[in-house]
Amino acid sequence: MKIAIIGAGSVGSAVATAVKNTGFVHEIVLFDRDGVRARAAAEDLGHAASFGFDVKITAVSNYRGIRGSDIVIIAAGANQRVGETRTDLLNKNAAVIQDIMPRIMANTDVKKVKIIIVTNPLDVMVMLAHQISHMPPEHIIGTGTMLDSGRLRTILARQIGVSTQSVNAYVLGEHGDSSIIDWSSITVGALGLDDFCRQMKISLPQTTRNTITHRVHNAAYEIIRGRGATWDGISAAVADLLRCIINDERRILTVSCVSGRGTDMVAMSLPRIVGADGVIATLRPKLNATESGALRRSGKIIRKNFDAIK
Repeated sequence: MKIAIIGAGSVGSAVATAVKNTGFVHEIVLFDRDGVRARAAAEDLGHAASFGFDVKITAVSNYRGIRGSDIVIIAAGANQRVGETRTDLLNKNAAVIQDIMPRIMANTDVKKVKIIIVTNPLDVMVMLAHQISHMPPEHIIGTGTMLDSGRLRTILARQIGVSTQSVNAYVLGEHGDSSIIDWSSITVGALGLDDFCRQMKISLPQTTRNTITHRVHNAAYEIIRGRGATWDGISAAVADLLRCIINDERRILTVSCVSGRGTDMVAMSLPRIVGADGVIATLRPKLNATESGALRRSGKIIRKNFDAIK
C-alpha cells in the first residue's frame, strides 16, 4: 500500500507519523513545493521508522513521485490562525485545491485512487475537489467531523464517568461553527443517554449539554490559542480513516463526501459506512425537529461558502 501526502507542514508531518504507525502501509511519499522541508520531514520520519514498522519514506517536489499511490491525502494549505475561523481560509485554500487536483489526476489511476482531504474549510474543499475531478463522490472523502465527534465522546465520557469507548455520539454537518450534536442518537453502552443517566442517577441538564456543545465547537480555537495549530487529533483521525479503508472495515464514521447534483450538491458529515470502496452508504440519523433544522442550516452555510469561491 503506497500513500502520498500532499503538504509536509505541521499537519502533513503529523499525518505521516500517524500513518506510519498504523503498520498498514509499505511506502509513504511526502510531497511539498518546499523540497528542503519535504526532505527533512522524510529523513526525520525515516529515522523514527527504525524503531517501529519498516516503511519506505521518500520526499518529492514533483508530482510524478506520487505515481502508483493507492490513497492520496491532501494536507496542504494555509492553517487556521488565532482569531480566524475555518471559512476565513476559503479562497486561499480553494486556490490550493484548484492547483493540486489536476496534478493528482494526471499522476494517479483516477478510477481506483481514494482522496482524503484534510484542508479547511473541509466540506467546501471536498466539493471543489469533486467538481474539478468528476471522480466518484465516494472516492473523495473529507475527515469531516470525525475529530469533532471524538472530542464530543471524550468530553461527554468524562462528564458521566465512563470510558470513551462506551460512548457512541456524533457531531454532524459542517466541520465548522455550524456543526450540530446529535443528542437524540447518543448511546452509552446499549442505553440511550437519558436512560443511562437515570439508571446511574446522573444529572445532565440542558445547561450542562450547552456547555459540552460550546466546548466541542471551541476546542480547535482553544488549542490554536495555546499551541498555534492543531495536529495530533486530526492526524489520529486520518490514520483511523486510512485503517478503515485499507482493512475494508466498514465502520461507521462521520466523514464528509458529496451528495446531490447541480445547485443541490453539498458535502457534509453524516454517519457513513466506510470501507475499501470508500464511502459505501450514508445513514440517516435520528434527529428531533430542532436538530433537523440546524442540520439543514449547516448544509446551506456550506453551500453558500462554496458558491462564494472566487
